[in-house]
Amino acid sequence: MHTPAPPNRRCCFTSSVCGLFLCLLLLPPRICFAGDPYVFYDWTVSYLTASPLGQKQQVIGINGQFPGPILNVTTNWNVVVNVKNHLDEPLLLTWNGIQQRKNSWQDGVLGTNCPIPAGWNWTYQFQVKDQIGSFFYFPSLSFQRAAGGYGGIIVNNREVIAVPFGLPDGDINLFVGDWYTKSHKDLREDIEDGKNLQVPDGILMNGFGPYRFLNVLKTGKTYRFRVHNVGISTSLNFRIQNHNLLLVETEGSYTVQQNYTNMDIHVGQSYSFLVTMDQNASSDYYIVASPRDVNLSTWNKASGVAILHYSNSQGPASGPLPDPPNAYDTFFSMNQARSIRSNVSAGAARPNPQGSFKYGEITVTDVYVITNRPAEMINGKWLTTLNGISYLQPSTPLKLAHEYSVPGVYKLDFPNKMMNRPSKMDTSLINGTFKGFTEIIFQNNDTTVQSYHMDGYAFFVVGMDYGVWTENSRGTYNKWDGVARSTIQVFPGAWTAVLVYLDNAGIWNLRAQNLDSWYLGQEVYVSVVNPEVDKGEYGLPDNTIYCGLLSPLQKDQAQRYKFSAASSVSRESKRILVALILVAVCGMFLSR
Repeated sequence: MHTPAPPNRRCCFTSSVCGLFLCLLLLPPRICFAGDPYVFYDWTVSYLTASPLGQKQQVIGINGQFPGPILNVTTNWNVVVNVKNHLDEPLLLTWNGIQQRKNSWQDGVLGTNCPIPAGWNWTYQFQVKDQIGSFFYFPSLSFQRAAGGYGGIIVNNREVIAVPFGLPDGDINLFVGDWYTKSHKDLREDIEDGKNLQVPDGILMNGFGPYRFLNVLKTGKTYRFRVHNVGISTSLNFRIQNHNLLLVETEGSYTVQQNYTNMDIHVGQSYSFLVTMDQNASSDYYIVASPRDVNLSTWNKASGVAILHYSNSQGPASGPLPDPPNAYDTFFSMNQARSIRSNVSAGAARPNPQGSFKYGEITVTDVYVITNRPAEMINGKWLTTLNGISYLQPSTPLKLAHEYSVPGVYKLDFPNKMMNRPSKMDTSLINGTFKGFTEIIFQNNDTTVQSYHMDGYAFFVVGMDYGVWTENSRGTYNKWDGVARSTIQVFPGAWTAVLVYLDNAGIWNLRAQNLDSWYLGQEVYVSVVNPEVDKGEYGLPDNTIYCGLLSPLQKDQAQRYKFSAASSVSRESKRILVALILVAVCGMFLSR
C-alpha cells in the first residue's frame, strides 16, 4: 500500500541510473547500492517544549515534531537518514524490527556504533531488504526514549507483490505508551538508585493525553491502524469502542486474519489492524489504551483515550469507556497471544516466494534458556541480569573491535543456561552458529511482563506457558504457523520459546524492551560470523565514528556541523542543489 511521502523526505528515484548518479554525488561510493531506488531524509534531533499531559515539559523531537516524522518507504529501497544531534548528550537511533541484512553497522546500538556526540551528525544508510510492514525507530541510549524521539516506519509493498487484503482507504499510525512528567535524566537516576518506576503520569496517544481527536474518518471506509507501544515498561490493552480490530500484520509478518474486540500490546510491539467505520455516526467513539497486569486501584488515572471522529458525526462520544479484559483472568492475554499465527498462504516481500519456511522440520543447532531476575545489587550497583550476567558495555563497540581485531573487548562465552554462581557484570556474547537454527527460551522470574527483542531477525514464536520450561515443553510447540516477529512478551512466572535461523551475519542486540530492565543490563549480543568470505556483507562505513580504544582513528571534526544559520551556502547545500538539478535532468530524460 503506497501512502504519500512525508514532507521532510528530500527525494526518491525510481530510475536506478539516476538514483546511482545521485548516490555517487551525495555519498561515498562504497555505500551506494545500485539497482534500487533511494530516499533521503534530513533529521535534526533536539529538545522541544510540549505539554503532553497539560503541563510544560522538555521532550525529544525530530525536525520540530513529537512524535517524529514517519519514515515511509517501499521494500528494497535504500534509505539515507542524516541525523543531526542537537541534544546535550550522545545519541543513537535504532530501527526497531528493520533487519539490516548483512549491515549491522547501521543498527544504532552501542554494540555496533559509537554514539553521535552532541553537536555532531551521522548519516545512516541501509536497505529495507525484503521486508513489508509496520515498525518504529527510537533513541537507544541513556533512557532517552522516555522523553520521545520515536516515530514510525512504514515499509510498503511493491506493486508486483500482492497483499492478503484489500487496499485500505487510509493509513493511521498510532503511538501509545506510558509517560512521565519527570525528565528522562531524573528517571534514569532513580533507576540507578534502585528505585522502581512509579505509576506513570498518563498514557499518551501520538504525543497527547486524553480526549484528543485522532482523525476525521468517513462512514463505510476501512482504515489501517498501525499501533506501536513505544512506552517504557507498561503493557497496554488497545480497543476502539463498538469497533472490531481485524488483525492483519505484526512487525512485518502477515497474520491469520481474525477479529478482536481488544488487543494486548506489550512494550516494543507493533500491530496492524483493519478497522471499518461501520457504526452509527450519531456520535464519536472512544479509542482506549489502558494498562495491563497492574494494580488497577493505583493506576486509575493512567488510561490513554483518543476520539475517533466520523466525518458526519452528530455528537461527542458518550457512555463509559469500553471495558478492558478481566484483570484477574491470567490466561486471557496468553491465550490471545497464542491465537496470533502466521498467514502461511500469504506471499512475501519477494514477488516469487519460495513457499512457507517449514521451521518445524529443521534440526535445532543451539539451545539457550535465558533467565532473567529482578534488579539486584552487584558490585555496589543496582543491575539486572540474563543468566546471571549484567551486560557490561565496553567503550569500544563490539563490531568495531571485531573489525580491527582488538583483543580483550568481549568474550564469546555467554552461558546457555543459568549458572550456579553469583551474578556478575561481564561483556559476554552468544557465539551464534552461522546458518544454524537456534532455540531460545525466555524464562521470566520477575513479577511483571517483560518484552524481549532481537535485532537483525524475525524469530518464530513457537510456545509459551506458565511455570518453568522443561524439555517436555517442546511437545506443546506450534511447529506449523507460529508468527514471525522481532519482539515477544514473557509473562511473569512463565516462559516463551522462539526459533531463529541465524543467516544474517553481524553482531546483533538481544535485549529487554522494558526500558528499566534494559538500562540496568538486561541485554546480550549475538555474534553471527560467516566462516567464509562473504562479499555480500557490507564493510566498514566511510563515515564511521570511532571511540574507545579506536578513538585515535577519528578524523578531526569530520562529522561536526553548525546549527547556527550560515552566511554562505554550505558544501552540503551545494551538493543537494546539484542533485536537484540532476533530478530535473533525469526527469526530462525519462519522460521522453
